[in-house]
Amino acid sequence: MVHAHRTINADLAGTGVEGPPAGLRAQLARHALLPLRLFLGVTFLYAGIDKLTDRAFLAAGGAGSLGETLRQVHDAAALPQLVDLAQKSPVGFGYAIAAGELAVGLGTLLGLLGRLAAFGGALISLSLWLTVSWATTPYYYGNDLAYLVAWVPLVLAGTPRFSLDAVVAMRRKRHGAQLFG
Repeated sequence: MVHAHRTINADLAGTGVEGPPAGLRAQLARHALLPLRLFLGVTFLYAGIDKLTDRAFLAAGGAGSLGETLRQVHDAAALPQLVDLAQKSPVGFGYAIAAGELAVGLGTLLGLLGRLAAFGGALISLSLWLTVSWATTPYYYGNDLAYLVAWVPLVLAGTPRFSLDAVVAMRRKRHGAQLFG
């Protein structure tokens, strides 16, 4: 029981805000999500820019267009209702996906509303998995499911390091200490 008492409020693995980390392993653990955050942020930012600059993609029909892609995947999609919704305005849907990817990418890279950005990335990946890449066989050849799973740690942990979220949290803590300390 004495051991349990000593671990209360302890900085296990050096990841808390109380004091410096306990060594290299703790330091690495504190930054473990940064490579994932950078990869997903850059990838979604690039995907959004790529869609906005590709005239063929932002067309209702023709080779390489979102409209043509939607027609091709409709019958194989897990949720063809999502494809039907997008087919009502493929150009508008294309702009919405591109804007969503830009917002998710920027939010993830800057660490601004990190959990919300990661949740948005997970929703985009989930919708693409249930529509465009659902029929990919074997399933592990489709990347949308892997992206969906990759977003989960950032949804759970947010962006606590090197982020605007951390700056805001520190300012709140500092101002709260001045008001009530």
